[in-house]
Amino acid sequence: VQLQASGGGLVQAGASLRLSCRGFGAFSTYSIAWFRQAPGREREFVGGVSWTPGSPLYADSVKGRFTITRDNAENTVYLQMNSLKLEDTGIYYCAAVHRRSSTGGTISRQVGEYDYWGQGTQVTVSS
Repeated sequence: VQLQASGGGLVQAGASLRLSCRGFGAFSTYSIAWFRQAPGREREFVGGVSWTPGSPLYADSVKGRFTITRDNAENTVYLQMNSLKLEDTGIYYCAAVHRRSSTGGTISRQVGEYDYWGQGTQVTVSS
C-alpha cells in the first residue's frame, strides 16, 4: 500500500488541524498509525486505528485532544488535532501494517512494526 499524508500547516497554540492519510491499495486490510518526529527527537507514536472494528489507540500526550477516524470508502484515515500545543510541533507520518503481518496487524507503538510509511506532513504550532 502507498500512503500519502497531507493537511499540515502553521497554526497558533490552541488551534485545530486535520491531517489526512490516503492509501492506495487494499487499504481496508491495513491498520494505520500516526507518528510524529520533532527536530532532534525520535519518532514517536501518536495514535492508530486497526483494520478491525474497534476504538483507536492514543498516546497519553494526545489523549482527549486528538481523534482518529477511518473511512475505508475513501481509503483515508484522519487525525483531528484540537487544542494544539507547542510540543505538538513536528513532522507527522502515517504508517501501515497488514492484517497478515506477524502481529496480525495490531496497532503498535513501535516504529519498527510498520512496513509502509507516508512522506510526512509538517505541523508547526506557534505561541
